[in-house]
Amino acid sequence: MMRFIARRLVASVGLVAVVSFLVFALLHLSPGSPLTTLLGGQDASEEQIAAVVREHHLDDPFLAQYWRWLAGVVQFDFGRSTVSHTPAMSRIAEFAPVSAQLTALTLVIVVLIGIPLGMAAGLRRGKAFDRATSFLTVIGMSSPPFATGVLLIYVFGVGLGMPVFGAGDGGIDRLRHLVLPAVTLSVVLIALVVRQTRAAVLDVTRQDYLTFVRARGLGGSRVLVHYVLRNSALPVVTTVGILIIQLTAGTVLVESVFSLPGIGTLMVESVEAKDMPVIQALCLLIAVVVVLTNLLVDLLSTLVDPRIRTGAGGTA
Repeated sequence: MMRFIARRLVASVGLVAVVSFLVFALLHLSPGSPLTTLLGGQDASEEQIAAVVREHHLDDPFLAQYWRWLAGVVQFDFGRSTVSHTPAMSRIAEFAPVSAQLTALTLVIVVLIGIPLGMAAGLRRGKAFDRATSFLTVIGMSSPPFATGVLLIYVFGVGLGMPVFGAGDGGIDRLRHLVLPAVTLSVVLIALVVRQTRAAVLDVTRQDYLTFVRARGLGGSRVLVHYVLRNSALPVVTTVGILIIQLTAGTVLVESVFSLPGIGTLMVESVEAKDMPVIQALCLLIAVVVVLTNLLVDLLSTLVDPRIRTGAGGTA
């Protein structure tokens, strides 16, 4: 088990290192010179230009600049925003809580609705409930989040007077403002979880060992928990990991629709303003979240099914 974890950690660190190099290269691949990009396209005096050159060591070779930048990144220093002139991480910290809360609320909704609904549909294969659930999942997966958000704003905001814009003042007010964005994100994700969970349950119920267990007289909740749920957990865990990755990208559009001051909104604003230090920080942090999510899914998968680590690279 420890060898398996060590291999995954080494692979994850290597992947993050490659991504960090590509993220740093954004500064040199963007239109214009790195100096122009860091100045945000604004006119600057000779003193300001000299200060930017000194701060980012633009006179050094490319690899030397990268190593200096990476040394700062390890200490969570991505430089200063060209818009607010504050540390990039400080600017991200202002927007991150809303995105984190939105993601957490969305995951709770998806897991609490998607998994039980998918299991119920799989256990009632071919019946009216299963057909109705399958029909709704098709509609859910075909619903663009942007269109769903606009519809919810019209129904609940215009029609019922619920708060639909902004993040609120915290506490219960924050929760009230995040409900509709979370539901908007949840529609497609619930449909995906239902389909995956249903397919996993159907696959388990066709296995010979489950027929044998029922032939021994076991049934009810014992079979459901110890056999069906346990043996269908692996694809469900993988799906939840994919959901976290999709949420990382999906919040950009939804935050724009509901005017939420989150990471998605900050990314859009930074790209429009060519705020390269913030863009680099966001890109690398999002990449780290994706890599850590995949690592966590791998580790949880080995706990659910220990055969994975032996098949991944010999004996553990």
